[in-house]
Amino acid sequence: MSIYDYKVTGIDGEEILLEKYKGKVLIIANTASKCGFTPQYTDLEKLYEKYKEEGFEILGFPCNQFAEQEPGSNKEVKNFCQLNYGVSFPLFEKIEVRGASAHPLFKYLSEKSPFKGLDLNHPSGKILNSFLEEKFPEYLIGNSIKWNFTKFLIDREGNVVERFEPTTEPLDMISEIEKLL
Repeated sequence: MSIYDYKVTGIDGEEILLEKYKGKVLIIANTASKCGFTPQYTDLEKLYEKYKEEGFEILGFPCNQFAEQEPGSNKEVKNFCQLNYGVSFPLFEKIEVRGASAHPLFKYLSEKSPFKGLDLNHPSGKILNSFLEEKFPEYLIGNSIKWNFTKFLIDREGNVVERFEPTTEPLDMISEIEKLL
């Protein structure tokens, strides 16, 4: 099984086989419009613009599971991302990314690239960890997605190469992305 075996639904309702992205380097991320990490859209778009001609794609999956930080409809999410961040990379319909109703793609990604902990040397890592310990301690158990803007790096063969937690800024992924391009 690889990521190419999964079907997803685009933000406008079209069914898409991830096989469409075979041969490309991918970042797959769960996103939200009302999160402290939402400004990461800016740098994700910068990465997309810089590397898309080299076979790089970013796939954004809005999710409302984390403190209801993605409350809008798919249309509202798409408009928000385009108007506020100029997002031109592919967005998909809102899904769940953790728990029993998690989309199979995110169950697969979490299994293939387990949670290694948050960077507690980074200020936002400390803040997120403390917040989760206080409000959602169960989120810190296991390999599931911990919060919005968890990012998975996929190579051209569809292998999950790396997992970047929300506290990793998109531009800090450049060296890993470039190795695969």
